[in-house]
Amino acid sequence: MEATRDPKRRAWWLKTLHRWHWISAAVCLFAMLLFSVTGITLNHAGRIEATPSVRTDVRELPEALRTALEGRDGESELPAELVRWIQSQWPVRIDGRKVEWANGEIYVSMPRPGGDGWIAVDTVTGEATWESTDRGWIAWLNDLHKGRNAGPWWSWFIDLFAVACVLFSLTGLFLLQMHARQRPSTWPVVGLGVLLPALIALLLIH
Repeated sequence: MEATRDPKRRAWWLKTLHRWHWISAAVCLFAMLLFSVTGITLNHAGRIEATPSVRTDVRELPEALRTALEGRDGESELPAELVRWIQSQWPVRIDGRKVEWANGEIYVSMPRPGGDGWIAVDTVTGEATWESTDRGWIAWLNDLHKGRNAGPWWSWFIDLFAVACVLFSLTGLFLLQMHARQRPSTWPVVGLGVLLPALIALLLIH
């Protein structure tokens, strides 16, 4: 970095890099801890026992609603009156969910971080079944780490977090470069951080 040869320019670069380094560190702090911890739990997922909790409930459709559904098949969305009834019976939100509707049977899948769920409605018999599976808070955190069934807002957050991590890493690298003359161990330590995972990946992963 040529600018570091001029003391004034060096001071300006140090101030700027330090500012962006601490800003990106502040933005990344909680999420980096979360992703680091869940990296450990994912790496040892087979050793962490979990007993899923399953809840099932069966209800009968009101006669008026059952009559309104007769003869309707293959639709991609649920009728508003059915949505309102389902959400009044169980703690679910089914707006925007994919619907499978054929031969008088309606099936709505409701996967979520740390669990799963579904609703099935038989428009012939009027039987509506809700099932919810909860795999625990560790599974919930692991699914957040992977962005699994977490929705678009969480996906956008992961992208923003990744950009902040890149900024944090690059500003840290430039700060290392600017302080390297006063700290002779800088580049050997950085080299070790690059070499160690590279050797493990090349030599020990089969």
